[in-house]
Amino acid sequence: MNFALKRLSTYCEEHSDWPSPVLYELERETNLKTLAPQMLSGKLQGQLFAMISKMLRPKLVLEIGTFTGYAAICLAQGLAETGVLHTIEANRELEYIIRRYIQKAGLEDKIQLHIGKAQEVLPHLGLSDIDLAFIDAGKMDYPFYYEWVMERLRPGGFIIADNVLWSGKVTLKEHDKDTDTIHKFNDKVSADDRVETLMLPLRDGLLLARKK
Repeated sequence: MNFALKRLSTYCEEHSDWPSPVLYELERETNLKTLAPQMLSGKLQGQLFAMISKMLRPKLVLEIGTFTGYAAICLAQGLAETGVLHTIEANRELEYIIRRYIQKAGLEDKIQLHIGKAQEVLPHLGLSDIDLAFIDAGKMDYPFYYEWVMERLRPGGFIIADNVLWSGKVTLKEHDKDTDTIHKFNDKVSADDRVETLMLPLRDGLLLARKK
């Protein structure tokens, strides 16, 4: 991120609501105890997720790729009274952090954590009529996750995909394998007549798709 963008990001953060003490503590621990803390959603993205959740009041949210649980806690903030969020994380070493902060946030009854590879976990969840899904796992598997969710997403429901700008490399003429996969995924979603789309240059890029 260049200096001008960093200043803009800081300005936006200063004029947005600050995270709860639990989220602040989770961000600090993530920076101290994980090898890739930049994977955490952070203040602006987290607040956007909380806002979207509060607007939708979803009964069923699916998150593919929990990391340390920051986004899950944000997405759970607007759940309907009987709503639930299912989140899947492949890295078992992160489970103790995720569960501890779900408990600190008082969301044990709202967030169900599943540890394992998403493609193996998803078939056993029995989900349907998903209101909101956040895809933030292995980028090579984005097309699979997108189609899996689309089949179970209610009309009017939303899919959010993270990292769709891939550090800006999707705009280059020549792509490496990972960048090419993300670029093709972006093209696939933008050309999908089943959805309305919006791409936002927030952090590493968010792609929002609303099922018609």
